[in-house]
Amino acid sequence: MSKRETYESRTEQLLTPIVKEYGVEIYDVEYVKEGGDYYLRAYIDKEGGVNITDCENVSRALSDALDAEDYIPDAYILEVSSPGLGRTLKKDKHLERSLGEAVEIKTYKPIDGSKEFAGILKAYDKETFTITEEEDGQEEAAERVFKRADIAVVRLALDI
Repeated sequence: MSKRETYESRTEQLLTPIVKEYGVEIYDVEYVKEGGDYYLRAYIDKEGGVNITDCENVSRALSDALDAEDYIPDAYILEVSSPGLGRTLKKDKHLERSLGEAVEIKTYKPIDGSKEFAGILKAYDKETFTITEEEDGQEEAAERVFKRADIAVVRLALDI
């Protein structure tokens, strides 16, 4: 397991009882370097969405827990927030909740001359994602299957 994966996993373990206490759930945890700074980001969610008080409560409790455990030697910035409306769908639990929803897919390399696609998420498995795309002037939506290995990011679409 990489340093990043270890930090994310340990943070998720610390976060689990905290989110339970505050009535929210873990959406995702990421440890990334942007510019010269490291960021430890915890994304939380709940039915109806989280508010600033939810983020503040979880942030304070997580900060205390991280200080007590002290397993990240690098200086980092802790952020606790909502995953947002155009949230990235990284895990199978995110995909499961988003079946039937409009999504945007970006690929690493062009497919049929494009790297960006939009449609309704119809299915997924370990190897593929399937969306239906509505083309202008077509009566029926076209189904498109992508290999997971070709996909850079999948996120909920803000508008299709």
